[in-house]
Amino acid sequence: MLKPLLIEIGVEELPAVPLLKELKNIEKKYADILEKNSLLCEFEFYYTPRRLVIWHREFPSSQSDSIEELFGAPLSVAYKDGEPTKAAEGFAKKCGVSLQEITTATKSGKEVLYFKKEIKGKKTTDLLNDIINSWIKSLNFGKSMRWGERQDSFIRPIRWVNVLFASELVDVELFGVKSKMITHTHRIDSFEAKELVGTQDYFYTLKAGGVILFQDERREKILEQFKELESSNSVDIEIDEELLEEIVAITENPTALLGSFDEEFLRLPPEVIITSMKEHQRYFPVFKDGKLINKFCVVSNALTDDFSLVIEGNEKVLRPRLADGLFFYDNDLKNGLSTAGLEKVAFFKGLGTVADKIKRETKIANTLFDTYTPHASRDDLNKAITLAKADLMSEMVYEFTELQGLMGGYYAIAGGENQEVSTAITEQYLPDGEDSDLPSTKLSAIVAMSLKLDTLLALFSINQIPTGSRDPFALRRAVNGLVRITAEHNFEFDVLEKLKELALGYENIDMQKLESFFLERVKQYFKGVNPSVIEAVLASGERELLALSKKIKALNNIVNSEGFSEYSSTFKRVANITKDIDLSKGLGVNETLLQEEAEITLNERYNEVTACGYESYELELDALLGLKPELDSFFESVMVNAEDEAVKNNRKSLVASIYKSILKIADIKEVSI
Repeated sequence: MLKPLLIEIGVEELPAVPLLKELKNIEKKYADILEKNSLLCEFEFYYTPRRLVIWHREFPSSQSDSIEELFGAPLSVAYKDGEPTKAAEGFAKKCGVSLQEITTATKSGKEVLYFKKEIKGKKTTDLLNDIINSWIKSLNFGKSMRWGERQDSFIRPIRWVNVLFASELVDVELFGVKSKMITHTHRIDSFEAKELVGTQDYFYTLKAGGVILFQDERREKILEQFKELESSNSVDIEIDEELLEEIVAITENPTALLGSFDEEFLRLPPEVIITSMKEHQRYFPVFKDGKLINKFCVVSNALTDDFSLVIEGNEKVLRPRLADGLFFYDNDLKNGLSTAGLEKVAFFKGLGTVADKIKRETKIANTLFDTYTPHASRDDLNKAITLAKADLMSEMVYEFTELQGLMGGYYAIAGGENQEVSTAITEQYLPDGEDSDLPSTKLSAIVAMSLKLDTLLALFSINQIPTGSRDPFALRRAVNGLVRITAEHNFEFDVLEKLKELALGYENIDMQKLESFFLERVKQYFKGVNPSVIEAVLASGERELLALSKKIKALNNIVNSEGFSEYSSTFKRVANITKDIDLSKGLGVNETLLQEEAEITLNERYNEVTACGYESYELELDALLGLKPELDSFFESVMVNAEDEAVKNNRKSLVASIYKSILKIADIKEVSI
């Protein structure tokens, strides 16, 4: 029989961020426990700040009956001289029956002891206590807490447990709290528990008590109210998706409201105002005609018909935050950008101070400047590198660490530096995420590359190499950033040669480990590409990032094209024939030794292909692979291992020349489809 099942775990207010981090695992962990108990079926998971809820529209009243087959020792071991051995007696004991009830069966060609046991499915109500306890205790929210005299812990104290199987209360005890047919509505509606008579009564009670249980419904309500506020006030509300999810997680009945602050605070850089609102107050910034205005959007969790006091209270809370920001900003402008004090700020043990890091970055930046010769001033480069970390000494960045770099850009302009220098300081940490913007100018790109390269080389020099998922200095992200920057600004960067050149100022770097680490990240960068395609291009020996990217895209397009599999066997045969030939040496073909029509034709076609100029690696590779018909004809009618040694070597040289030309782009034999 199938009946509705409701599980509600009532808690003190859950912190949003830990909940959202574990959210992707919550349903899977519950499903895994159901499957382990042979009760897996469809369910829905809901959450509010005060409850975690599992809802089954239909749940079986018991496990299905099952049959368990048990196999014991071979008869030759189970019986000796017609008498049962300890092996036979032990098997009967394991099965929980007498030896007379044990039969035999054939397994792997031998007759063995056998018993078939019918297992009666357990009632759901007898299993739910263990299922719920296992599920809740499997959840990992990071930090947890103890309460009362209990020794176990959870993210927040459990305050009520409500497990209803249709209209029946199921006995469950969780963290010392026993299940009751109650729930709690919105705090403003009532502090007292509400008694229930069944599962449908639960949903009605919550709705009547001001709780929107479904998180998707709360999200939709917020977004609809945003649109109404935008339309009625002719403004635009900037929606930060992460912040929106937090708001959904901390409200039970959200209402979007528009507040304001004094215009004097608009003198602050917009990022300071936005950071103050988002990080400290969870407000959404408001724009008009693309400019930040002195308004904010707050989502209230109150139940009331008059929100004026709510708006007024939030305005009062925001003002001192912005006043502090303005105070810091004015002080920083008065003091100006200065690197004084950075010689006392440690970068990392064994790597000196931030001032030492600036010196290393300056050396790298000037090397890159000589390589890429941007249309910019070397003086601007050195000024940008020198001042890039100066805002670490500012009061604003001390308060809002996430604004480092960005504030330096503002202070540079205020101090009389040009826009080129300011932009480079602002963009020094870009890209700072997978979908982040990239440095907008070549000078900015060089500054950003210098920061990442020094961090990479310096940490490798003291053997601080990321292992497993541990990467506290985000070196993997640094490499991804370098790959993206070089592609964006068309900077050639040979992973092996350029890293060797830049590493001269660092001691004890294992260059082989560094190259492997770098290339491993390059592989991860090309998402959606057949891994064997990347390996094939790397096997060609290519290490320059721009060329590497172009070759991978070229080969991947060809491999994904219709009919590539037909080329595979032909060119793998080409690779096999040439495996013992040193391709680093000259491979001249003596045309006077070409005897068969197929080899003459192949040589002529190969010369035609290699004589052409190609606008892309894809066109060149396509042309070389286009030799397949001539190669097939050659393999069908020409004996490569001819008796005449000179003819044999000449034929191998012809095939090897073709393979060597392809190998300049990729080792085709490494491709698997």
